[in-house]
Order: sequence, then C-alpha cells, then structure tokens
Amino acid sequence: MDVQPMLTRDLVLRVCANSTEFATAWTDDERKVVAPFLAPRDTALIDAVVRGAAAMGVERILVCRTRAEYAYEPVTDAPATSAAVVEVIRGWGDDPTDLLLAVEDLSAAVLVTADELTVAAGPDAFVRAVVGADVPGVRAGFAEEAQDRRDPDLMRSAQRYGCLETGGRHARTSRSPGPDLAERLSERARSLREHAPGTARALRAVRGGACWALLVVLALAALFSPGVSAAVPAAFGVLWLLVQLAVPARSRTVGFATLVRIVPLGALMLWPIAFVQQVLAQALGPEAMGAGAGVYIAVYTEELGKLLPLLALWPVARRRFRRLAAVDYLLLGAASGAGFHLAEQGLAALASQGAVVGGAEHRLFTLLPGWTQMLPDGPVFPGHGVLTALVTGAFGLAVVGRRHYGAWLWLLPAAAVGTAAVVHTRYNAAVEGLAVDPVGSFLAALTGDGALVRWLLLALLVAGVLLDHRLARPTADTTPPLPGAEPLAGLTRAVRGRQVRARVRVPGDIAPVFRRSALAAIRFPVTAATALAAMAHEVAVQVRAARTGPSALFDCWRFLRHRRAHAMGAARAAGRPWRPYPSHARLDAARRRLESGAPAIGATAVVGTAAAAAAALPVSPPAGAGPEGAAYALPVLQAAIETLSSASGAEAAWSLAGAAALLALAVGGWSVPWSPPAARTLLRSPGRAALEIAGMAAPGQLPYAAAGLASLLLPRRPEGR
Repeated sequence: MDVQPMLTRDLVLRVCANSTEFATAWTDDERKVVAPFLAPRDTALIDAVVRGAAAMGVERILVCRTRAEYAYEPVTDAPATSAAVVEVIRGWGDDPTDLLLAVEDLSAAVLVTADELTVAAGPDAFVRAVVGADVPGVRAGFAEEAQDRRDPDLMRSAQRYGCLETGGRHARTSRSPGPDLAERLSERARSLREHAPGTARALRAVRGGACWALLVVLALAALFSPGVSAAVPAAFGVLWLLVQLAVPARSRTVGFATLVRIVPLGALMLWPIAFVQQVLAQALGPEAMGAGAGVYIAVYTEELGKLLPLLALWPVARRRFRRLAAVDYLLLGAASGAGFHLAEQGLAALASQGAVVGGAEHRLFTLLPGWTQMLPDGPVFPGHGVLTALVTGAFGLAVVGRRHYGAWLWLLPAAAVGTAAVVHTRYNAAVEGLAVDPVGSFLAALTGDGALVRWLLLALLVAGVLLDHRLARPTADTTPPLPGAEPLAGLTRAVRGRQVRARVRVPGDIAPVFRRSALAAIRFPVTAATALAAMAHEVAVQVRAARTGPSALFDCWRFLRHRRAHAMGAARAAGRPWRPYPSHARLDAARRRLESGAPAIGATAVVGTAAAAAAALPVSPPAGAGPEGAAYALPVLQAAIETLSSASGAEAAWSLAGAAALLALAVGGWSVPWSPPAARTLLRSPGRAALEIAGMAAPGQLPYAAAGLASLLLPRRPEGR
C-alpha cells in the first residue's frame, strides 16, 4: 500500500513561522542550536547541508519550497547527496525561491532564502557540520554583518535568533548582572598575575613555603600527640574520597582546590552542631535522652548542619551558584560531609589517644572510604561524606534539571533526605543497642542496611554527568568549541541515525505519557553516546596540550573547567540574563592558544625535582565510629575537651597546633599551578625560577607537578599543529 506523501503545507507549518523564518516553538523544542549565516547560492551550500545530514546519520532528506503558492505540493524525499538535492532544486526552474531541507524526524533543518540569508537549526553536531565548528563565531560574524549593512531583514533575523539583543541598546549596554564577591576576588588575582607578575610569583612562593612549614608542624604534632597521629590517616582518607568522586565527575565546574577548601568549613560545623545537640538534650531531659531521643537528635542535627557550609557560600558566590552543574552540588556536599567526618574522627582519636582509627574495611583501595560496619552482618554506616553527597547530589539534579524534566525531580531530594535519615538512625540505634520500629527497619532493609548507599551515590553521580552533558549540548551557539576533531564521530552518527529512524515511527496520536516515555527511551542512547564522545574529546584535548608542555596542560585544565561553567550557565539561564565568567572573549582566546600550541603564561616546560614523587599515599583511610559507640558531635567534643584539660601542656599545645595545621593546609596550595618556569629561565634567572618552583610546589600541587613532569615524556607537538 502506497503511503501518501507529506504536503509542503504540513512540513512548513511544523517548522517555519513564514517562508524565511523558523518557528520559535520549533527551535525552542529540545533547545535547538540556531545559526544564521550568509552564503552564496552554489553547490558548496548544498554540500554543507549534506554534511549535516551525514552528521545526523541519515541517508535521506526532505526538500520543499516554503512559499504559500507551493503549499499543496508534495515534499520530496531525496537521497542525502549533493547531486540528488541539486537535481530537485533544478527541477523547480531557474527563478530563486525559498526552500527548506530537513531530516525525517524534523529534529534538524536548514532554511535557504532566495537571497544570501541561510539559517541552520538542530542538534549541535548538525549545525557544526553545516556552518563549522565555531558556531558562536559564525553567529557573531552574522550579527556584525547585519549591523554593518543596516539591512532590516538581516537585523530582524539577528535579533530573532539571539545574535543581537532586541532593540537598539545591544551595542551600548549589557543586561548581564554584576559580579559577586568571589568573581571580584578572582578578577583581582588575575589582574595581579597580568600586571604584577613578580609580586604574584613572590606571593605564591610565600604560600608554598607556608604550606610546607605547616606540613612540618603537622608531622611534629603527630609525633608528640597520639590523637593527631591517628587523625592524619583520616585526613588522607578524606582526600581519597574527594578524588574518587571528582575524577569520574567529568562535567564538574568546581576545581579540586575549592572542594578541599570546603573541608575546613564542614569540620568547623561540629561546634555549632554540638551546641544545638546540647540545647535540645537539656530541653528534653535525661529521661527522654535515655529512651533514645539522643539518637534522633544526633541524626537530624548532623544531617542538617552539614549543609550549612553550602548555604554560607551563597552570599559570597551567588552568581557562581547559578553556573553550577548537577555534579557540583554532589561534590560540594561530599566535601562538607567529609570535613565533618574528619573533625568527628579527629576529636574521637584525641579523646581515645589514637585508638579510634582502624578497621579492615578501611583499606586504601576501598570504595568511598569513611564507612564502617559494627558486625559482619550488622548495619553499615556509609560515612558523613557519602550521606551528605547523596542529599546534595539529588538536590542538584532537581535544581539543574527541573526546567527540562519537570517538577517531579523534586522527589529525588526528599527520597535522599529520607534515605540518609533512615540509614543514620538505623546505625546509631544498633550501636546504642536500641530497637528500631518496623517501618524504619523495612526502609533500612531497602538500602541493604546502608550497604547500597555508596552505590546509590555512584548512580546519582552518573545521572548527574549525563544530565549535565545533555543540557550543555544545546549551548553550542554561545560556548566556544573544543579544539580539534571530535572523536567517536562514527558512534555518535550511528546513534543519531537510529534516533531519527525510531522517532519517525512513534505515532503522534497516542497518549502523551506513552509518547514522552517512548521518546525518552529513544533519546537515552544519544545522550549516553554524546556524553561519552564529549568526555573523550576533552581527554584528547588534554593529551594534545600535554604534548606541547606543562604550561599548556595547566591552561587546558582551566579552560575545560571554565568552558563547562560557561555552558552550564547558559543552559540554566534558559534565555534569561546571566553573568558568564570568564567572559566569552577570554575563553575563546584560551581556545585559540590551545589550538595554536602557544602557552597561556610563561614558558612551555616545567622544572621539577624528585621531591614531587615524595607525596606518600595513606595506608589507612579514616574509620567510622568504631566499636566503642556512635561518635555523636556533642559527646565527642566533650570527651576531647576533657582529654585536653587533663593532658600535659606540651601535649595539648601539639594537639591544637596539629589540628590548626591540618585545617590550614586545606586552605591553600591545591589549585592548578600558574606559570611553570622554563629551562632557559632556570639558566638565566635562577632566583626567579626558584620562586616559581617554590610557588607551584606546595604539598597539594605535587600531583599537578607530577603530571607536568609526565607530559615532558610525551612526543613534542610541532608549533602551530
């Protein structure tokens, strides 16, 4: 049975507002990338459209004229080749006309007008194949051409597709909001590095020397204070936890240095949490506390108190919070919870003279250290870092994805809070020997008595990465592209072609819930494949930069993180005014430096020493509460104060000095190094090179220095290639 061909009227009404403009509802559906440009009417334009069809993995393309007099002509289903499309166009005659070329499922199209104006719209891969990799550059060039010509049609198109702001004020003012305190401080640091490099090098050297001095103080304190010696492995365990979460979070926009700086804030939360616990305990009385009220007080005060550091950052970096990715919330929560865990375990170690840390379940290569289990078949406490990350990660998914996937995502934070409360209560009750109500026992059993919480967190991390990449793809019209060719292009073409063929077969007259479910199932392989391709592209960019030298590698890491923040800011703004930081111009300049192989700052080689390999990994990450009992904030703090008051003056002083050094070490010396010295700098100005080495050789920067040294072993990339 022959299938009736689609009429031009049906196709144009779905895609176009008129014969020369796309419909806003169509371009807003699934947030299509739109790029207007000027192109001569020759076969090169048809070749570009065919490349776009190939990027979508389709072999046929829909072609029709868009003017009203051709509304009842059938749409031509032509092979996606230049010769076939040219033959169709020549069959219409020699008169110029407006035409539309679209893929079968109408997810991508190119609108060609009778004059030079051409508009490509669709997924980022399609638009890049048509107009080139630098879509923001194409849009900016079109806006500049429209302003130079003062052509009303071009100006209207530039404003309609967002290349220019609506009205005549786009050339004079900006609608983006002003900077916050964090951005002002970052801008002052950048200005210092650019305008006073000598002062910046000296300050970095002072910071590096201070960090090494603090490390010496910590080592001495560990010798003279058993509590500090037991808390040091706990600190390494916190770092190992953050590394395990930060490395696979390939869509994060926060630096590792920021995560480490959150740890002291989480640690300091133990004091106000203990104060609240004391007030509630006095209000309820000893009878209620003996009946088990202390278990619930500890659970809810600790789980809520660990979220306070994130709320405290909002007034300082409110603009930055609007550019956070979904996994950023998870990582920040993990850092805050891990800091509270560090303080709790450190004080418990001090109170027990180092007898808390230990346990076979806390080996170096354990998954997400910090968990503990009382008995082989007893409940598992996943650790404060894991529980807080579970809550904030679910909150991040809801905040970032609610505009695209609906308000039902707010059920995730509620479920995460309930899971954290149930697991924490179940473990504390087991430690105290208290019975849990049947409902609580049933809910705890759903999580494997806490054993599955770590795996739930990893699943949440994967979901956050996929969501971030899914939302960042449509921002290709404002985000600078990654340098180089995209890897895994064959895989992405195959899954996109499968998506197009599957979407065509989904009926349009079925129940909306079934249609949305079917489209979501069809879209998931594309989301996973494109996210994998984007991550592989970032790895390729890093390898390419490493072949140039350590300076280019460090600059590449900063560029990738800032680029992700720019993309997430554009995605979360959804067309509303927002503040990009760094600016698009600075990001594009960094991209061009990476493409050309030129270093961002300083030279292309780093001078390192064998001391970079001296950073020893911990032998034992931190343990949990230990067999002695649940480590509540209030009793732990009280026990530590009693121990300090009864200890000798020297031991108390070393304990306080070690705790202060441990927290101070987390504040500085963890960021990606700036301006590594070149070999010629060492020969010509050894004093300056020594300052640069001291500045980038803080204890927390040794892994970066090791990576820089490893990049020197790669084959050099010729300049400009």
